[in-house]
Amino acid sequence: MKIALIIENSQAAKSSVVHDALKAVVEPLGHEVFHYGMYSPEDSASLTYVMNGLLTGLLINSKAADFVVTGCGTGVGSNLACNAMPGVFCGLVIDPTDAFLFGQINDGNAISMPYAKGFGWAAELNLQDCYRKLFEYERGLGYPKERAAVMAQNRGILTELKKASCYDMLTVLKSVDQDLLKATVAGERFEELFFANCQDAEIADYIKSVRAS
Repeated sequence: MKIALIIENSQAAKSSVVHDALKAVVEPLGHEVFHYGMYSPEDSASLTYVMNGLLTGLLINSKAADFVVTGCGTGVGSNLACNAMPGVFCGLVIDPTDAFLFGQINDGNAISMPYAKGFGWAAELNLQDCYRKLFEYERGLGYPKERAAVMAQNRGILTELKKASCYDMLTVLKSVDQDLLKATVAGERFEELFFANCQDAEIADYIKSVRAS
């Protein structure tokens, strides 16, 4: 699985803590982590929580990533921004129980976490425990198990509802403020990571044109 990590500007100082915790859990499971920034508060390319959502939508819909781990101070802003995107089903994960239940019940493709609120002593241990509960288990099995069929049915209904209520991602990319989009894809490693993994030629071509403008 290709797992993308996105850190917004207010929490950029914790980037290495989050990145190291994620890699420690998922790499032994055979997953790859692609860190799209921010890497430090001094980065020239700054990401807001709104941009986190836009970037998540781009990565998921282009299949450059299979799953996105992101967040902000409370996790709420990035969660809202992610869920505004077509095809993105993002859960707010604060503790390992949230992670486990999101994986079993909702089986989404992104999580948003708080990196300021409640982020104290041994915070990296909570991060690792959350990632274990999310990635060590087969997702979508239901909890409790006897409701698995109903939960799967509801996920399907929600997917169709989102399709009906959202534009496709290419339309979103062309419709949003282009300065916002250009800033979103300006990260120092974006070109290296995205174009090597993107599986949608139309989206790739459009992003190239935005970056070149």
